[in-house]
Amino acid sequence: MENEEEAEFINPIDKDKVAENPHLLPYAHTVGGSVIKPIDKGRVKGLSLDAMYEQTNVHLSQIRKQVELLIGQAQEVHDRVEISEKIYLADMGFKPLIGSTYFLYQKSDESYVLSMISDDEWGDKPPYEFISKVKLLSDHTWDILDSNL
Repeated sequence: MENEEEAEFINPIDKDKVAENPHLLPYAHTVGGSVIKPIDKGRVKGLSLDAMYEQTNVHLSQIRKQVELLIGQAQEVHDRVEISEKIYLADMGFKPLIGSTYFLYQKSDESYVLSMISDDEWGDKPPYEFISKVKLLSDHTWDILDSNL
């Protein structure tokens, strides 16, 4: 009689509520199972693109600052060359000494003169138009300390 009871056992769980392969389900199949959420691939790609654009903008901003610095340095060199050309074409009644400060002026006839006298030392009205305050460097280029250009 026991064999008959074992053979006639009926499972009380509804077959529609039981999975044959629960490990293949895309969601947790038990109450204590971990939550498995499908990946929104479009959202992941969008967030990745946003992060990429942010990083490239940071790098481009750094490069832009470096380029602006280089442009500024190039402009300084250009200005030094321009002033140096004017100084070496200017009238000077002395030999400039390295490390000394001088003043470049423009005469009314458009020629230049290098002087040891500053703009303030001329008095009320200087005889020439002030162009630049310069210092002779050891490589015989001129450092522009003040300019009216």
